[in-house]
Amino acid sequence: MAQWERLRQLPAVYGQQLHELYDRDALPMDVRHYLSGWIEKQEWERAARDHDLAAVLFQVLLENLDIQHSRFFQEENFLLQHNIRRSKQNFQRYLDEPCALASTVLWFLEKEKEILASADLAEQVQLLHVEQEAMETSSQQDLERQLAGLRNDVQCMEHTIICLEEQQDEFDFKYQTHKMEAVADEAVRNEQMKVLQLLVNKLNDCRKSTLSDLNKLLERAEGLIELLVKELQEWQRRQQKACIGAPDNVCLDQLEKWFTCVAVCLFHVREFLVKLEELVGKVSYENDPVKAQKPALQRRTDTLLRALLNSSFVVETQPSMPQGKGQMVLRTNVQFSVKTRLLVKFLELNNSMKVDVSMDREAPQIKGYRRFNVLGTKTKALNMAESQSGGMVADFRHLTLKEQKSGGGSKGFSDISLSVTEELHIIYFDTVFELKGLSVELQASSLPVVIISNSSQQQSAWASVLWFNMVCQDPKDVMFFANSPAATWQQFGEMLSWQFLSATKRGLDEAQLEMIAHRLFGKQPNYNSCKVSWSKFSKENTPDTFWVWFDGILVMVKTYLEDLWREGLIMGFVNKGKEKSILKKKQRGTFLLRFSESVIGGITFSWVETTFIGEPYVKTVQPFTKVDLSQIPFHEIIRNFQIFEAENVPENPLLYLYPNTPKDEAFGKYYVDKIGDDSPYIVYIRTKLMFISKENTLEAKSPMPSDMAQGEGLEPVGPLYGEAAEQDVDLLHLQCPLETHPDPMLSGSVEPAMEDFITCLNQNICDIQQDEPDFCFQGFNCLPPQSCGSIFQ
Repeated sequence: MAQWERLRQLPAVYGQQLHELYDRDALPMDVRHYLSGWIEKQEWERAARDHDLAAVLFQVLLENLDIQHSRFFQEENFLLQHNIRRSKQNFQRYLDEPCALASTVLWFLEKEKEILASADLAEQVQLLHVEQEAMETSSQQDLERQLAGLRNDVQCMEHTIICLEEQQDEFDFKYQTHKMEAVADEAVRNEQMKVLQLLVNKLNDCRKSTLSDLNKLLERAEGLIELLVKELQEWQRRQQKACIGAPDNVCLDQLEKWFTCVAVCLFHVREFLVKLEELVGKVSYENDPVKAQKPALQRRTDTLLRALLNSSFVVETQPSMPQGKGQMVLRTNVQFSVKTRLLVKFLELNNSMKVDVSMDREAPQIKGYRRFNVLGTKTKALNMAESQSGGMVADFRHLTLKEQKSGGGSKGFSDISLSVTEELHIIYFDTVFELKGLSVELQASSLPVVIISNSSQQQSAWASVLWFNMVCQDPKDVMFFANSPAATWQQFGEMLSWQFLSATKRGLDEAQLEMIAHRLFGKQPNYNSCKVSWSKFSKENTPDTFWVWFDGILVMVKTYLEDLWREGLIMGFVNKGKEKSILKKKQRGTFLLRFSESVIGGITFSWVETTFIGEPYVKTVQPFTKVDLSQIPFHEIIRNFQIFEAENVPENPLLYLYPNTPKDEAFGKYYVDKIGDDSPYIVYIRTKLMFISKENTLEAKSPMPSDMAQGEGLEPVGPLYGEAAEQDVDLLHLQCPLETHPDPMLSGSVEPAMEDFITCLNQNICDIQQDEPDFCFQGFNCLPPQSCGSIFQ
């Protein structure tokens, strides 16, 4: 099914996300809708870097808009004529920069895929029975029972008040009648007074009973509020985790139902107290219990209502930029959005409560700590129109931040120093709840945000957001990074898995997490007691910190390898020792795909070969990075990778994806239809994926290229080599008489190799020489270390 059709069939909550996405002029929804088929068939990614193709697509886009305009003219659809004509005029600004248009369309298509991925993930969550109904815990079930009890108590109290009023009316009628009759007979008068005394005693007992029942009702309400606050705190923790990728349910509809129920009941109690006040005004007597107890009941009711209301105002959607790396990372002078919600829903308050935005009300006194002003539409009314579920929300979509000019004085400021991406800031939201004589000032606050001024700071800022929301239990601790606690391995591994799960819908398995733990802590019997410090996560080995390495892999997978990763075709996180041990047990040509441990954002493959006596050993190709993957899909690299062995017979050494799946069975559905000279990737294939090997008994030694020195090169694994040989890898340098130019597939500079040298077949392919059984395959061009695609053992 076409992408746009799938989007149109999504539930309303995702439809709202789609409307928010297209709430801008860069790509109008009308254009996306009426040209959906054509838009989805074009190569926008290629056009974003190919000016000629982008220019062609730009012209075709304008022609399609003309066709649509003519159609609407014939149908006399004036509104759509206007929209299409306006869109065409707006697109004219891309006349000189068609690649910018291609990038814009590509961005929208990627955001659409993210919405679809979220919907798919939610569907999977439902299939796993973690939807709201199935997630009911015993405490939630108890809460539902208590809510039902509270509603029943209120109904009973309503009936009690009516009975009390009737009883009082009976006493009042008889008392007034007795006064009017003025009976002369003393005995009759005394008898009447006894009857009246019995009635007033009964009325007094009824009033005491009513007040006692009101106290019990308030005790139940107080217990429910405590449970609701606990449920809200758990929701807030789930929201923290969901903001960093956890598949947690953060829907507020159920909480809104519970909060509203308790609030309605408490407002009924206030009405009951008003009614009691009216009854006392008509009939009162000495030691009247209502006069004595009503003020305390009124204070207790209002206190409970205030506590409930203060907890009910929350930030439903944390601050985020449209094109940011994640939530809570904001950039100065770039628009961001945030949504607040009132969980107590009264129809009469729709559009009457104004919400104001402010910033850093209690900023820490630290030298260099920046302060910001909030710009844009800073006041909005809580309303039901901006929520698909009908909740009371204020959706701020066009806010920006501007840094205040720092003053000269810093007397009394702490000497604690925080980096820009360790500074945490809180956005506050204020409103006033006014209903039926009760007025309560409410405040909500965002989770701490990191504010940057340059896009290059996004990666580091997102690391701070991940760490804070993974470890911190106090959502207002803006000094968290002054002394950040360590994370347990369980917390850390779970967070890493969430990054892949949210980006690709497939998390990390236990084996992959174990490899990462091995990288961090070395070999351990188990990692349950291990901890990761903030410094180890994002500061050590700058600039290539652990987070930079991990995030580089994540971005590469999301951008170029998502389908392969989701299908489980990439083993990914596996160290070279484990790689060798599992491959050597397999048949010749078995290969696996893993992420580079030393090249940021690199992926490589290793495969089993056999010596002339049948002993297995492993070869590895130097990592491919975005330089390669932006030119050719990785599955096409695997499909077309070739070595020219003896007699120049080309052979692809990659035969079976580990453990034993035939290569074409694993990757065939991703192949392009055209092959050979008709392949759209033929230039890349001929220049960078074909190598020639000549048998040679000569040996040649050379210093290790830097990639291999960092551990990326394959170590000898055959039985002819001992530990010493594995620590001192012999490499064969190659020489090619071609002109040197950048080639991301090659490693190291090229030097003569003893007496033998490489014979270049043409300007695309050169020979590869090998010792026996040490191999070192190189492409035909020369490149400084840390290039991608060369083969070595």
